[in-house]
This record gives sequence, C-alpha cells and structure tokens, in this order.
Amino acid sequence: MAAPRFFAPFDLTPAAVGSEIALPDAVAHHAVRVLRLAAGAAITLFTGDGGEYAATIARIDKRGATAAILHFDPVERESPLAVTLAQAVAANDAMDNAVRKAVELGAAAIQPVVTARSAPLAGGERTEKRLAHWRQIAVAACEQCGRNRVPPVAAPIALAEWLAAWSGDGIVLDPGAVSTLSSVTMSPGPLAVLIGPEGGLAEREIAAATARGFVAVRLGPRVLRTETAGTAILAAFQMMGGDFR
Repeated sequence: MAAPRFFAPFDLTPAAVGSEIALPDAVAHHAVRVLRLAAGAAITLFTGDGGEYAATIARIDKRGATAAILHFDPVERESPLAVTLAQAVAANDAMDNAVRKAVELGAAAIQPVVTARSAPLAGGERTEKRLAHWRQIAVAACEQCGRNRVPPVAAPIALAEWLAAWSGDGIVLDPGAVSTLSSVTMSPGPLAVLIGPEGGLAEREIAAATARGFVAVRLGPRVLRTETAGTAILAAFQMMGGDFR
C-alpha cells in the first residue's frame, strides 16, 4: 500500500534529507488524528514546488508530530498539455466534482467563470469561503492522484471579462455545434476549454467565445452534465496529445 501523501506548503528543501522536522499542524492532525498513523509510519510530503519527500513519522506528542525526511524524489507527474478549465460556476456538488476531476486529469489551472445561468454566488465573504473550499479540493486531489504541483484555482470572474483577458487558444463545448473533437489540433501552447453550467451557456455567450477565436465543438450526440463534460474532454485531450498515449 502506498504511503499517505500530504501537502506541506512550508520551507522544505532537499537539504532537509536526513533531518527531523515538525509537521504543520493540519498535516499532523490529519496523519495522527484522522488516519491514526503511529510513529514509524511511512508518509510522503510535497510542497507544491515539484518533487516529493519520503519520510516517516518520527515522534508524536501533545504539541503535534515530527517527521524524519529520508530522501527526495524529483519525480514530475504534470501533463505536457497546458489546459485551463474555464468552468461556469455550478451548484455545490457539481462544482466540487468538476474541480476534483480536473486536477486528477492534469488541468494546469481552473478558472471559475460567472455566466448567465451560473449557480448564484453570494459575494463577499461567502464567495471567498467557496473559493477556499475549491482550492482545498484541488490540494486533496493532488494528494490522492500523485501530482506534486497544485494547479491554481482562480477567483470567479465574469465570462466576458475572462474572454477579453485570455490570450491562448480555446474550445467551447456546445451540444449544437457541428464540429467534434476530431477537428481539433492539439498545440503545445496554452489552451482553454469553456464549460457551461447546469443550464448550459446562452447562445450569446457561445457567440462571444467563438468571436474571440474559440472553436465550438460537441462531445457526441448526448448532452453531458456540467461536471461530466469537463472530465470527458480533459480525458480526451490527454489521449489526443497528453500523457494517456
């Protein structure tokens, strides 16, 4: 069984190999209180800067836990594709799943966008809490899938504002489009895929994306749920030009 992986965003470098460090409180709590790991248990730590550290839990006391750093592995598990998922804000579970699966499938970044039919955002502190929640989901997905770099989840932005700022190529999913993924040529540069919310993108929003240079494509004859659509197209991208080949 693989050692549990923990995101530890603190000052840990390969120079720490052979030393003992105090685990961040959140990591210590998860390892000791949630997973019930004992002293001597193997764990893996990653800081988000690339690579990972094999370690063991050295000591546990009332103040927390320490880890013995055994060695550093510079392994990278990032996709060669630089795909940004522009996901229209969806209802809680759907949005959580969209973020989680995007991370697992190698998305380089996730940009929540506000569209005409998006799930409502309360604004202010509640929006900040949702954003923090999505970012924590991204961290947990990296812990699970083996990524050592956490893809950024940006603050929600109006679709028109994001389209105006985006400088790479783009694809917009449209169930009524004529073109399919077979017409798409994967390029090494930045690529965005725009996914509508539960009610889909409005026609004017699809038109705005295509006017910006996005290619409208459909994913077969069936209409997919918003969280399924992102999963499906990211998996297809990885097969077409990524690391599924």
